[in-house]
Amino acid sequence: MKLLSVNVGKPRPNPWKGLSATGIDKRPVDGPVAVIAPGPKGTGEVGLVGDRVYDVKHHGGSDQAVYAYAREDLDGWEAELGRPLANGVFGENLTTLGLDVNGALIGERWRIGPDVVLEVSCARIPCATFQGWLKREGWIKRFTQAAVPGAYLRVIEPGDIRVSDPVEIVHRPDHDVTVALVFRAMTLEPDLLPRLLVADALIEEDRELARRRTTA
Repeated sequence: MKLLSVNVGKPRPNPWKGLSATGIDKRPVDGPVAVIAPGPKGTGEVGLVGDRVYDVKHHGGSDQAVYAYAREDLDGWEAELGRPLANGVFGENLTTLGLDVNGALIGERWRIGPDVVLEVSCARIPCATFQGWLKREGWIKRFTQAAVPGAYLRVIEPGDIRVSDPVEIVHRPDHDVTVALVFRAMTLEPDLLPRLLVADALIEEDRELARRRTTA
């Protein structure tokens, strides 16, 4: 398991949400990239130094510090879409190889390289920016049906990461709540929401939704 690429955003206009810019255009970088805990959502700060988000209401902050997507899943989308998909094109900071990103448990921890430890926190939910960026009509619906969303992570131990760094799973919590399960519960299968409450590391917004469903 390793990092196939580390991707940092270049700001682009965002006509799809009526915002001044988007950071979805992530490009691989060669040198080491510093990983930090960015603090609360609302500032645009994220976990990779030199990157940022512009939809500060819905993205960024400590619980969505880093976004990972598996190269194997990108390859699957390449075959379906009939076009090449470069590392970073889904807006992911980390393109991984050999790692089951969607099967990762909420609260699972990954050591990347010698220093950095990240914790799986939630699933990525597709938005209008993502659909517009890929120029694919109906993309939000198709992405949702596939339920291979990729994972957001929070920074537990900061440090530097670089291309080809090994990824090691150093902790797996004692529950069955995967990234894919969270995504399904948050989108097409809300009856699954009560199952999410056993995952203590799940972000508070998702836990609150699960609590409301449980008590309804």
